[in-house]
Amino acid sequence: MNGLNMCNRVQGFDTIDADTLMNKPLPKSRFIVEGLVPQGVNILGGASKIGKSWLMLDLALTIAKGEPFWGMETLQCDVLYLCLEDSYQRIQDRLMKLTDEAPTNLRFSVTAGTLGNGLEQEISDFLHSYPQTKLIIIDTLQKIRAPKTGNADGVYASDYEDMSALKKVSAERGVTILLVHHLRKQKDSDVFNQISGSTGIIGSADTAYVMMRDARGSNTAKLIATGRDIDYQQFCINFEKLHWVMVERKDGEELRKERIPQFLFQLVDFMQEREEWSGTTTELLDALGEEETSPVSAAKSIVHYYYEILYPAGIDFKATRTSKARVLNFKKRDGCDSSDG
Repeated sequence: MNGLNMCNRVQGFDTIDADTLMNKPLPKSRFIVEGLVPQGVNILGGASKIGKSWLMLDLALTIAKGEPFWGMETLQCDVLYLCLEDSYQRIQDRLMKLTDEAPTNLRFSVTAGTLGNGLEQEISDFLHSYPQTKLIIIDTLQKIRAPKTGNADGVYASDYEDMSALKKVSAERGVTILLVHHLRKQKDSDVFNQISGSTGIIGSADTAYVMMRDARGSNTAKLIATGRDIDYQQFCINFEKLHWVMVERKDGEELRKERIPQFLFQLVDFMQEREEWSGTTTELLDALGEEETSPVSAAKSIVHYYYEILYPAGIDFKATRTSKARVLNFKKRDGCDSSDG
């Protein structure tokens, strides 16, 4: 059980006490690409024709060669790439465009069975023949799934069952499985909810990636990543000479700061020259010269980000309601220099 041999079976559970767990060295998650692709079942969602297959082939080549990927170290290993929507001719054409020397430890197949109907045994047989394989790319997930119908509950159960079968293979054989999948056409404020299928897919995946072009026909895209073993991060990538090249990488803290409305930082600067200020939200925005933020949005942001932005800057805040309007009151905290924030 995950390397623990001191578990006690009590009333149907295999348990371990907290003290033993705290003091037992356990192996860390193995990364195929350091900080980005951990061991487990991971899923990449992207719109059709966005360039997912170019990205996956480039990744497979890089890992098989043991070269850094976007400046991140890789674990050199054998790679199996199931190109289930392609032909060998198309793969050959892409290989010739991407590299002059193709490694022998990267292997392809354009056919495979489906989950519960031969795929698991095919993977087992392949790993028996090529035990150094640590990464399996499946392009696409839909190609290894048997046709299923049913209501929403049935779809969720089916999605969860398929992902669980893949996770069992990954855990038992110590391989990373990277699934290529599609996005829904409907937009969502949470980009990961755009991955096609029920929450049984995204909820079961150890890591999820979403690839989105900045605009139709653009060579620039964003790759957004989140997971159990990696930090939330975003990559700005550009398609150059058939390679997706990283332009910029942002971690979760940088992305969080970007989501904070800029007028709050203007407010901090505004209060550095004043001991106190009172007025309506509309009057505050006028005083700041802020024209793009609505009063309703500004009022919510002040409350939501108060302890992140205003309080550390030494600014106290209170809102009161009169018979005519809601009045905001900002005051410098006694003995606090707001510029220190």
